[in-house]
Amino acid sequence: MMRWSPALRRLDWLVRRPIAHRGLHGGGIVENTPSAFAAAIAGNYAIECDVQITRDGEAMVFHDETLDRLTTKTGRLRDHSAADLKTVAFKATTDRMQTLAELLDQVAGRVPLVIELKSHWDGDEQLAIRALAVLEHCTCPYAIMSFDPDLIAAVRDMSPATVRGIVADRAVDDYYKLLPLARRIELQSMSHLPRTTPDFISYYFRDLPWPPVQRFRQAGGPVITWTARAPDHASPYADQVTFEGYAA
Repeated sequence: MMRWSPALRRLDWLVRRPIAHRGLHGGGIVENTPSAFAAAIAGNYAIECDVQITRDGEAMVFHDETLDRLTTKTGRLRDHSAADLKTVAFKATTDRMQTLAELLDQVAGRVPLVIELKSHWDGDEQLAIRALAVLEHCTCPYAIMSFDPDLIAAVRDMSPATVRGIVADRAVDDYYKLLPLARRIELQSMSHLPRTTPDFISYYFRDLPWPPVQRFRQAGGPVITWTARAPDHASPYADQVTFEGYAA
């Protein structure tokens, strides 16, 4: 039976079509690049992308904290200016990094955007502030999401009408051991929901079902999953997938 709720109806654009993870990449197309976004637009998919803050306060479209994995440079992205980063060569493509504003120009309102704010878990709200400023001029449906509840609470406070989401899993990987125990418990239990009040949750598909997420969904909230890499990764406990590596 098809689910219906006011929240789902309002976010129909979010759950209507599969969401291309970091754009539609693979086969020589690198994630989070203009080519990946062009392919997603051609396929009429919503686009999920990541943004990081630069040294000079710009929102740059890139996933990793460091440049090492995908580019010919090394070191932290946030130690560079936006102008410097636009000259950095990727290892496997002639594409160059974009700012969030340049991505909006490329999309030109044709498909929705789901934008993940990458966090350093240090309380810095600069990326949220810059992303919201850029998105004032966005002509397509869009949402902001993050693993960091503090960033999403900041988005709520600064721009209550902006569609916002929490990205999450069960927070048991070694990565989370870098965080204080109280923060890890908050992420696992999703006890931040009363202060973040997300419009949707994006949850790791292998970790569903999970009681806090299921309660959110039973109350009518949309749930999407990350990252499906095969058709059978679509979860019966969610309303849509974020996918890569196959034709969704």
